[in-house]
Amino acid sequence: MRYLVTARVKRGREAALAAAIEMRTLGAGSVAGGEYLHNMETARLLRDGSVKWVEVCYCSTPLEEERPYWEEYFDLVNVQDAHARSKCKDLNGEETWACDSCDCTDKLDARLTTWGPLFKTTL
Repeated sequence: MRYLVTARVKRGREAALAAAIEMRTLGAGSVAGGEYLHNMETARLLRDGSVKWVEVCYCSTPLEEERPYWEEYFDLVNVQDAHARSKCKDLNGEETWACDSCDCTDKLDARLTTWGPLFKTTL
């Protein structure tokens, strides 16, 4: 499933987050691997200071695996479905691991690019 994540960087964690991204250690040890770095490559900083990105997660509880890694740097404000669950090929059993190559959030991804500057460049 894909989720639209809204988060705020924890006060005083900006430098540590920037270093983890630059050194490519963000999410180290997680089964999600490079997904964390990909998310930070596409995340947008909004006017209100929050950060948004679309994230792939296969856990039965949204971001169950990823949450501890994100919460080291962010307060997660909102995690919501990025598209209709009924259309998710992975969830409905049509195609295992479908989210890796699915285009279900292409429109959302395109809209996201207009919501603010790339977050990574603002750290």
